[in-house]
Amino acid sequence: MNTIRTLVIQFANELSAKEIPLFRGAVIQSMEESNILFHNHTPDGFRYSYPLIQYKRIKGKAAIVCINEGADTIGQFITNYDKPLIVGERVVMLDIGRVIPTKIRVQAWTDPFTYHIQNWLPLNSKNYKSFKDISDEQEKKAFLANILKANIISMMKGLDIKLDDEIKLDICWLSNSKVLQHKGILMTAFNAVFRCNVSIPNYIGLGKSVSLGFGTVFLKKKTEQTDDEHINDNNDNNE
Repeated sequence: MNTIRTLVIQFANELSAKEIPLFRGAVIQSMEESNILFHNHTPDGFRYSYPLIQYKRIKGKAAIVCINEGADTIGQFITNYDKPLIVGERVVMLDIGRVIPTKIRVQAWTDPFTYHIQNWLPLNSKNYKSFKDISDEQEKKAFLANILKANIISMMKGLDIKLDDEIKLDICWLSNSKVLQHKGILMTAFNAVFRCNVSIPNYIGLGKSVSLGFGTVFLKKKTEQTDDEHINDNNDNNE
């Protein structure tokens, strides 16, 4: 059965967006011997697959999202995190705020779900120029919707999930682009609201650099504000 298990560990500790890579490094360095899923490095290079442990900032707090085997592996850290972490220039003693275990069946449904995606990095050197040449807003949304659909397919492939039905997706709200610095490179990021007929677990990432909190997805509640207001109030990865 096509299922995804997630374990979201949200700490009570404040974390800025710029500190997410430092938080990741501090977690890895705190363990004498860490599983490859924590850092995705192999002796020969990198583990080129969907990251099963993702470091996030949720509601301004440090968080780790663990997926499938990552949920089983996180115990290596949790059972031994009684020492302070060095996050950049800060000494941090982690305090767990909440733990959210979920198991979701991934399939194409008749009715679509509505999702937010935050600090999504859809563009690369090949498609950036094509996107910049589009002047019509609806065409831009359609262009990015195809990329987002490909991101979902890539995520499912990395988690060994196969769908027989077509993925239907459209972007119903798109923020203005913003430039973020990632690993010394300036990248174009978006916030968006999209509708999709596929069930996606809360807080997992889509697109590039999901292990560092980019492209975080969560279900939009029916009682929320307008899209623009909600994104500005709850943009968990921004300063």
